[in-house]
Amino acid sequence: MQMINRTRITSSRQSAFTLLEILIVLALVGLLAGVLITNVDRIFGDSQVQIAEQQVNESFRAPLMSYRIHMGSYPTTEEGLEALIRAPEGRSDRWRGPYLERNEVPRDPWGNPYQYRYPGERNSNGYDLYSYGPDGQDSDQNIGNW
Repeated sequence: MQMINRTRITSSRQSAFTLLEILIVLALVGLLAGVLITNVDRIFGDSQVQIAEQQVNESFRAPLMSYRIHMGSYPTTEEGLEALIRAPEGRSDRWRGPYLERNEVPRDPWGNPYQYRYPGERNSNGYDLYSYGPDGQDSDQNIGNW
C-alpha cells in the first residue's frame, strides 16, 4: 500500500510547473508582446499612407471630373473641395451636385483636411490634391496626385 502512495506523490510532482518555468514563460510572453506593440504603428502607418494615396489618386477623381463636366472647369483653389458638396456662389445654375456621397468632404487618415489647388502647381493641366501625410506639415512627406 505504501508503494502506491509513493507513486502518486512522485507523479504529481513531475506534472507541476516550477516557479522558474513560469517566470521564463512570462518573460517570453512579455518579450513577444513588446515586439508586437512596437511594430503595430509601422503596420497601421503603412496602411494609412496607402489609404491617403488611394483617395488623392482615385476617390476624388470621379467627383471632380463630374464637376468639371457640369461646370466647365474644376473648382478654383478658393472654392476648394467644398464646391463638390455646395454650389459655389453665383454658379448654381449649372451645378448638379452634391458630387460626394456623404455630403461632406472626407479628411485624410490622420484627421486633417486634404489640400486642393487649381490650377495645379505640380499638375499644370489639372489640379493638385494632396495630404500633408503623417506629420501634418507641408513637407517632402506630402502624399499627392503627382
